[in-house]
Amino acid sequence: MSDKQNGNGTPDQAEGSHPGPAPEPIRLFGTTWVNHDNGYGLRRVGAAVGSLALASAACLVLRFAYEGLEIADIGSFVTVLVIVMFAGSSALAFGHTRESYRKRPDPDRQASLRGLLAIGFVGSLLAYFFRSLTEAPGEKLRRQEYEAALEQHQKRSARRTGNPSKKRRRS
Repeated sequence: MSDKQNGNGTPDQAEGSHPGPAPEPIRLFGTTWVNHDNGYGLRRVGAAVGSLALASAACLVLRFAYEGLEIADIGSFVTVLVIVMFAGSSALAFGHTRESYRKRPDPDRQASLRGLLAIGFVGSLLAYFFRSLTEAPGEKLRRQEYEAALEQHQKRSARRTGNPSKKRRRS
């Protein structure tokens, strides 16, 4: 890949020659979400299948951890506490991830929730899976921002007709 190509194999336009704002790439999709081209459908299917497979594998690992707690015979209180912690964290991570596809999350809040989201990774994977069934995760938000930027760019670049220095002055 040459140094003037983006991740989709299409050449990037030179800095000054770009006709408008550039779309923001989405992880795993690049900028294919703009026109739904270059394997967008296959990428969506792959993202959905992959996230569901990872969530299933994660649940299997959590099941092994639960069995380990049962074998260790540490008591029902700790076992219930661990189950509630993972279930609650997964539910919160699901909601937070789903909401992040609707509006940009606050970076400070995102940083403070990083540990909780790491524990509830199953919820984040499931939110990614469900969003992949309808669109690329985050596509709707990015499309709204991109269309607003295009509209603003078109308003700013609207050309006036004629030479303004030769304009007649009203007396």
